[in-house]
Amino acid sequence: MSFQRDLKKTDTEIIRLEITEFRGEQYLNIRVWYLDKDGEWKPTKKGVAIRPSLFPDFKKFVLEAEQELKI
Repeated sequence: MSFQRDLKKTDTEIIRLEITEFRGEQYLNIRVWYLDKDGEWKPTKKGVAIRPSLFPDFKKFVLEAEQELKI
């Protein structure tokens, strides 16, 4: 899988969206990563992995939240 997008949260944290595989299934993984003392990005436990079957509802909810935020 090669889909990966990063959003800068702080100088030492990013929110990474990527497609990952676990036990033969694909997931949309949204997770906070941090910059370690050696300058390498490492994942934290803060995040969620969304199955493809849940993605349509997840997308719908994000679009609804966008309307509420009036972005």
